[in-house]
Amino acid sequence: MSEPSDYAQKKSFFDKVVTVFGRKPVLETLQNEALQCHAVHLAHSNREAGIIADIKQLARQRSVPVKNHSREELSRISKNGRQDQGVAVDVICPDFCDLDTYLAARPEQPQRLLALDGITNPQNLGMIIRSAAAGAVDGILLPRKGTAALGPLVIKASAGTLYRAPLLLCTSLPEALRKCQQHGAQVCTLHASATQSLFQHRAEDFSIYVLGNETEGVSVQVNKLADVQLSIPMRNGVESLNVAVTASLIAYGTYLER
Repeated sequence: MSEPSDYAQKKSFFDKVVTVFGRKPVLETLQNEALQCHAVHLAHSNREAGIIADIKQLARQRSVPVKNHSREELSRISKNGRQDQGVAVDVICPDFCDLDTYLAARPEQPQRLLALDGITNPQNLGMIIRSAAAGAVDGILLPRKGTAALGPLVIKASAGTLYRAPLLLCTSLPEALRKCQQHGAQVCTLHASATQSLFQHRAEDFSIYVLGNETEGVSVQVNKLADVQLSIPMRNGVESLNVAVTASLIAYGTYLER
């Protein structure tokens, strides 16, 4: 019985970890004492000088373990062997969790979630996270696959807010939305032809707003699960907004509603 428990604990821990790679990003991460770093990973092939020496010195000063690996092992850790430059660091993000954990302990007060359906552009993902962290969004439902990797581009675009964002991780977004609906959630998708405006909509106590792919919008599978379709009023022949801008409107629309 101990093995499943150990596995669950390990999985829960690593759900809260973002691995930052690249020499300068790792150095900057270690310089930020507000971030809790779990371990630094270095390739054996690194030269013991320059920025590598600085990284090792900072790790020692902060009592962060340094682990050495082959290039192949480090590539598996960074998940980006072409750009990791032989260096990575694990950062613990306390507000990350899996969806099941969130649902089991969901607060009684009204909850507003963003759900990301195929957001593949790192800059868009980072800006969405930043807007959600600033506005009235209680969680960001993020599929582990089919979404931009949580790498340096996302971190930069989020202005560092990724580390304290409430990410709710799931495997399949349609499955995750069905689970949420079983817990009373109302799923809202955005569509240009919808007759009800986002700004007229009164959110339920548990509401989820789905943001679709930058090119194709919300997927067919997810659209079938929608309880409500909403539109954003447009003028001057404009057909759509950037997905990160839409996230801001939702985040601040729900903020004003509260």
